[in-house]
Amino acid sequence: MASQNNAPLPDGLEIAGYRIVKKIASGGFSIVYLAYDEDGNAVAIKEYLPSSLALRRPGELVPAISAENLPVFRIGLKCFFEEGRALARISHPNVVSVVNFFRANDTVYMVMAYESGRSLQDHIIRRRDKGERPLVSERFIRKMFNQVMNGLREVHANKLLHLDLKPANIYLRMDGTPILLDFGAARQTLRADQPKLYPMYTPGFAPPELYVKNGNLGPWTDIYSIGASMFASMVGAPPQPADQRKTNDRMEDHFRKLEGMYSRELIQVIRWSLRLEPLERPQSVFALQKALREPAVEQKEPDLIEKVATRLRTMLGSIGKGAQVGNTTIENNTR
Repeated sequence: MASQNNAPLPDGLEIAGYRIVKKIASGGFSIVYLAYDEDGNAVAIKEYLPSSLALRRPGELVPAISAENLPVFRIGLKCFFEEGRALARISHPNVVSVVNFFRANDTVYMVMAYESGRSLQDHIIRRRDKGERPLVSERFIRKMFNQVMNGLREVHANKLLHLDLKPANIYLRMDGTPILLDFGAARQTLRADQPKLYPMYTPGFAPPELYVKNGNLGPWTDIYSIGASMFASMVGAPPQPADQRKTNDRMEDHFRKLEGMYSRELIQVIRWSLRLEPLERPQSVFALQKALREPAVEQKEPDLIEKVATRLRTMLGSIGKGAQVGNTTIENNTR
């Protein structure tokens, strides 16, 4: 069944004690609404409604699902429900807060806290449109993505994968702290006994293993997407799609263009995260965080070496030819 445009729930609808205000987002798996609870608090309600499996026409509440698609729809429904339960157990400042979930209209709804802010994608686009160069500072990337990974570590600890990490799914609060949003592709894929529902992926942000069935999915899968999101924050566009890279990888040309704007160490961390082979990437979020933190200290080492070299040049300056030999040796050692 081809993907279809599903009609959202009507504005003003009362459902399970919530009043729908309007649709605020939609994707291949779900529709997200702004709503108010009985106390007048704003919430975001996410409705499981995969466009490739179900069709809801305007004026209807219950989607139409063919007998052929019903088994897969129910597997996805169960996964979505379990995802909501798992996320509801996570209490972390960098992960969206799930406050409730319920069944209605032959599907499942996840209720999340609503916060003011904007997505990282919107932040990047605004700076790009203003002609900012670089789009974001290295300090911003290191600090913000370290916080994102704090949240992602908690997600992985709860046997969940995100599988759709990208700037559009990283939300910046008004104070600049990030929240991981839209686990629309998340499935409990770390549990081998569960049937898999293959996720829709976003080209550029998805690693090669998401392009194939029975791909080797794990924390390294989300790590590729973290690297892709850091890259997109630097250049304002996603990396070359993974399927194209397998035949004609042009990423090294893009990395070279970043030299001078960002440290070699940061570029190397992103290059490591974007390796096509899963086993060649960091195998855990902690390993990537460690690499992202350490270079900030290491960047000072060339300056120290140059200071020593300068002092030695001064001391040897009166020796003549011998000084040139010593100087050459120092420069070779600093390369």
